[in-house]
Amino acid sequence: MVGLTSAAGLVGFLSEPDAELQIFALRKLNDEINSLWTEVAGSVGEIEALYEDETFPERELAALVAAKVYYNLQEYNESMVFALGAGKLFNLDNEGEFEDTIISKCVDTYIALSAMFNPAAPASTANQAPPQLTTAFPSTSNGATSTSAGLASPTTPFSQSTLPSRSLLSRQDSSTTFDPSLPGGGNAGVPGAHPSPLILQRGIQKQLHTVIEQLFERCYKEGRYYQVVGIAIEARNLEKLRQAILRASDDQAKNKSVAREDSVDVGKDLMEYVLEICMGVVQERGLRNEILRLILDLLNEIPAPEYFSIAKCIVYLNESTMASDLLRRLVNKADPKSLAVAYQIAFDMYDNSTQEFLKKVRSNLPSASPPAETPGAAGTEGDDGPAPETQALLQESSNTDDTATLMNGTAKTPESSSPEEQKAFDSIGEILQGTKTIELDLEFLYRNNHTDKNILNKIKDSLEARNSIFHTAVSLANAFMHAGTTNDRFFRDNLEWLGKAVNWSKFTATAALGVIHRGNLGQGQKLLEPYLPKDRIEGTNTGSAYSQGGSLYALGLIYANHEALALDLIRGHFKKATEEVVQHGGALGLGVAGMATGDQGIYEDLRNVLYADSALNGEAVGIAMGLIMLGTGNFQALEDMIQYAHETQHEKIVRGLALGMALIMYGRQETADELVNGLLDDPDPILRYGGIQTLALAYCGTGSNKAVRKLLHVAVSDVSDDVRRIAVMSLGFILFRKPNSVPRMVELLSESYNPHVRYGAAMALGISCAGTGLDEAIDLLEPMIKDPTDFVRQGALISLSMIMVQQNEAMNPKVGTIRKTLQKAIGDRHEDAMTKFGSAVSLGIIDAGGRNCTISLQTQTGNLNMAGIVGMAVFTQYWYWFPLTHFLSLSFTPTSVIALDQDLEVPNFKFHSATRPSLFDYPPEQEAKVEDAPEKVKTAVLSTTAQAKRRAQKKEKQQRRESMDIDHTPNTPKVGSNEDKMDTDEPASKADGEKSESTEKEAEDAKTTAAPEGLRKKMEKEKVGCELENMSRVLPAQLKFISFPDGRYEPVKKPTGGVILVIDNKPSESKSLMELKARKNIKPAAAPQTLQDRINDVYNLENNQSGVAAVETGGAAAGAGVLNAMDEDGEGAEEADVPREFEYHSDNEGEE
Repeated sequence: MVGLTSAAGLVGFLSEPDAELQIFALRKLNDEINSLWTEVAGSVGEIEALYEDETFPERELAALVAAKVYYNLQEYNESMVFALGAGKLFNLDNEGEFEDTIISKCVDTYIALSAMFNPAAPASTANQAPPQLTTAFPSTSNGATSTSAGLASPTTPFSQSTLPSRSLLSRQDSSTTFDPSLPGGGNAGVPGAHPSPLILQRGIQKQLHTVIEQLFERCYKEGRYYQVVGIAIEARNLEKLRQAILRASDDQAKNKSVAREDSVDVGKDLMEYVLEICMGVVQERGLRNEILRLILDLLNEIPAPEYFSIAKCIVYLNESTMASDLLRRLVNKADPKSLAVAYQIAFDMYDNSTQEFLKKVRSNLPSASPPAETPGAAGTEGDDGPAPETQALLQESSNTDDTATLMNGTAKTPESSSPEEQKAFDSIGEILQGTKTIELDLEFLYRNNHTDKNILNKIKDSLEARNSIFHTAVSLANAFMHAGTTNDRFFRDNLEWLGKAVNWSKFTATAALGVIHRGNLGQGQKLLEPYLPKDRIEGTNTGSAYSQGGSLYALGLIYANHEALALDLIRGHFKKATEEVVQHGGALGLGVAGMATGDQGIYEDLRNVLYADSALNGEAVGIAMGLIMLGTGNFQALEDMIQYAHETQHEKIVRGLALGMALIMYGRQETADELVNGLLDDPDPILRYGGIQTLALAYCGTGSNKAVRKLLHVAVSDVSDDVRRIAVMSLGFILFRKPNSVPRMVELLSESYNPHVRYGAAMALGISCAGTGLDEAIDLLEPMIKDPTDFVRQGALISLSMIMVQQNEAMNPKVGTIRKTLQKAIGDRHEDAMTKFGSAVSLGIIDAGGRNCTISLQTQTGNLNMAGIVGMAVFTQYWYWFPLTHFLSLSFTPTSVIALDQDLEVPNFKFHSATRPSLFDYPPEQEAKVEDAPEKVKTAVLSTTAQAKRRAQKKEKQQRRESMDIDHTPNTPKVGSNEDKMDTDEPASKADGEKSESTEKEAEDAKTTAAPEGLRKKMEKEKVGCELENMSRVLPAQLKFISFPDGRYEPVKKPTGGVILVIDNKPSESKSLMELKARKNIKPAAAPQTLQDRINDVYNLENNQSGVAAVETGGAAAGAGVLNAMDEDGEGAEEADVPREFEYHSDNEGEE
């Protein structure tokens, strides 16, 4: 049947009084509306009148026709309202653009309305605003005359602040229509924040909920639970979220009889999906906590609870009592699998929690002896302690009592345990203390050390050691290459080079021992004993203050984030120290070792030194105060630091305090808003710099759009280059969980006219894309290597090394070229010192930890890596102070798989990697070039001598022609004989030399070009799949190919890297264990008694022909005599006697 070509007649029927004619017209129009809507649009008012007429029998049909007309007019809100009014005539099962569009608008509207009327509860159950800082920031007269890039009043919460109207980022649609695409419109639950939407005016919410319920039911039938979960979370409807999870579990239980054995566990996967969405997408802390508590309730209700998910929620919520209850419950089951799960949870807690949280968990476990408490820890203000690495989920102390019963009611008094249980609790306590993980990581790095010494020696030979910048660069490269490997042989083999260190380069070289021996808990103090400060005795020399300060810094790095063993020792030296350099190193060591302990006593010791107003140690003290109070949000500490920052005249102190305040607000999100705005409104650019750092650390890893908008605005508007640089750089901290989005965001900034902005863009790429080998980031950084500004080249080289860490040519073909570029920059005599410094540090980073470490700001399980983020944040301050570069070692994460059995022993077995061996293999070591013997200089030949030789040759030829009667046996001329060389001219030989050099260069280029091709052919010939020993290097990208085909050992969870517990399925059989070598091969040596003895020992070692003694002594002990030697300026030594007065006589003295 031919369709209608005109709607004029049908439109006319709509004005007829006969209802039958109107119904006939509406039915015809409904069928042909897609082709006739242009003619019907003018009469849509009549169709609306029919719908609003309650006596009209086909009101729903009129609503459907009106909805289709508005749909074609692209008035989707009106179309949705009339489609909902159509009731059953609007069929969700019809597949078409109209139905899909209306369903989408219904979902968006449902989300917006639910979010508007069901706002998320605040993070605190008290429903009170966060405490206000009492320190007043400098105010401006008109509110906009600040020299800063202040974007809001200090009293305006950051989450509600707006950007200036002229900013392109803040322009909003001038229309006043309700936009349901914005959940809650950005102001959920705020009365009067939005105009009343059409759906409220028409009163058809019931129809909207009916459509949404039908949509949910269809999703349930089709098994699309993820869509329902996503809508429920966006709508803040936790009841729907609970319903979806329970429905998935029920449906799976019903279909269990027909399900295959290898079928996917829908309920478990859905729970993990909700947990991932909660931590990766949801940005509001209050809503996040509510969802986590809902998940925790559901996990506890199921018959076979997923303990790892429960533990993850507990850590996120900072519930130490619940954590100890969970561990106690697993141990009490007394079966091998439950015990292995308890051990695995303990290892995961150590990786994802702060020292204070772990201390509380250990104190709640049954113990044979009371746990040792660090003095001053109980003096922390209130109970607002630091949260785990996901500090954004921190609950106020009032939540603890309410949630402690979620597991098994109220906490029970520890009962007496059996010897087996007590042994298990002791093992868990050791794991939570971190000693087991640190010991295993140290063993892994020691066994698999693949440091290329040729690269390190080339760096040393290429840089002049008498230049303190270059000496520091070599020390840093050595520290990073050998981080955690305990291999300090480079110091012993290069004592002459080490002896050229003076002042702060000596401080940095001594601190490098802390990076090299990081995690060496058993021998760390003995190794550094020769360097530590000693009591001054009259008439004796105690050594260099710089090596003493560096030793305290090194001690903190060895025991980083592990306060149990060395914190009191460092604190004692710090309190007794009178030298500012020693106080400087002691403060840094205290901060690193006591990270996030919230120890009020240590904080007060640091504050007392700060009030001495010394620029030299004040910067380190400010940073240390922030490290001790890391993530606590301690407002009293913030007020002290803000007040003193405004009082002091030293920029170094202000800079240290600014970074310290940012560290205190680590992960606090909305709680840090007031401080951020206050600092950004300050006229001092250093405090504005600190405001940006506070914003970066408070919202690190959240991907917050609001934070990104503010950073981008400051990056292009602030008058200070330093502030603009840190604003661009901070994008890397906010977005490191979304590395693919960063290159696109900073692409234009990397081409800015301002070199500081370009440097910030380069570092942002390095921070966010570290260890990924992302091609887009490399493409942006490669042109910046040739930037005209030296520090931009420096930042580009460092960022490239961070991105390329643990990459080989099979994974990224550009890694070989980048390595050559780094080495070329060091050897180029025309290159600037800053670029050479960056190249040396980059070569250390790219081979970090003996090529067994990557740089990661999140843990193996996907949580925020607190130590890594803090280390990266302080590392970026090397711009002002080179010794802070060592903090980058806190971001180094060993890439390993270390399997332990139920006895916490390391079994000797192999697991399978379903990849070609060369795909994730170590990069090849650089070949050491053998230096050619020096060419002999050609002897000068006089012209008369050459003429005489030519005459003699001519005469000899003439004689041969004349003696025809004698047959001479022809002699074959020797190739390259001297006679042939005599006939060649000097220019010709030079040309041959140039040709030879060009040929060699072409051959080298061809070899370089053919290398990836040869590697590709080699990979094609390789067999897919290989066996790896336990404690082998396994890169993050390789984890998905790892399996345990050996039937004896089975992992308790999917391998995520690091320590993994395995269950021995054949416990009756004898097992082979791996021998731990690291502890046996470390040879600490006591310090010689006097300085002269130390120097004599050093030179005896250096001149020893047999080298036996050199093998027996470690690099730390060998370098003690050199680094402890007094500097040339004699600082710390006794002053020489004042020359006595002497008499003199003048010629005119007797005449007067």
